Amino acid sequence: MASVRTPDPNPGWLSEIALDETRSRVPILYVEGIPVRVDAHGQVEHLGLLLRGSPTTGAMTRTFVSGRVTHGESVRDALLRNLEKDLGPTAFPQLSASIVPFTVAEYFPLPGVTPLHDPRQHAVALVYVVPVTGECNPRQDALELSWMTPEQALDPAVLDEMEGGRGTLVRQALAHVGALA
Repeated sequence: MASVRTPDPNPGWLSEIALDETRSRVPILYVEGIPVRVDAHGQVEHLGLLLRGSPTTGAMTRTFVSGRVTHGESVRDALLRNLEKDLGPTAFPQLSASIVPFTVAEYFPLPGVTPLHDPRQHAVALVYVVPVTGECNPRQDALELSWMTPEQALDPAVLDEMEGGRGTLVRQALAHVGALA
């Protein structure tokens, strides 16, 4: 099956073969960003969810910005790089001076260990809620970016579409920013 992932613009980190081998042996560090639109008071009005075909199942799934932290790259730079890669160069993410995630997510290759699952690997992700002010145009493997109100995003049908159990992270993110009804 051909890969539908966004090509890495800096492929010097590991080849696909070396990455598969590494994934089978050690946890990989990721950053994940949930893009949001906020009002003048900083309250979340909408969050952006990407629609894409799952590289593992081929099914249509919803997800958010996610990508590896490469060797020698700061977490801030990795988050900015992956936001631009998935949302386009004019998304204009607004990162705070302190780059502290709202949670640390752990994905296991075996389902049921935690609510989060990635059959390819054991991964640890630093997860952020990221306000964006510009125009977001999903790139490469994402078919669209849907802006949803917190209520729409919490619809069980939407949460069930979230890849790898990421609906759990959407709930946690909305609780973190005080956007749960």
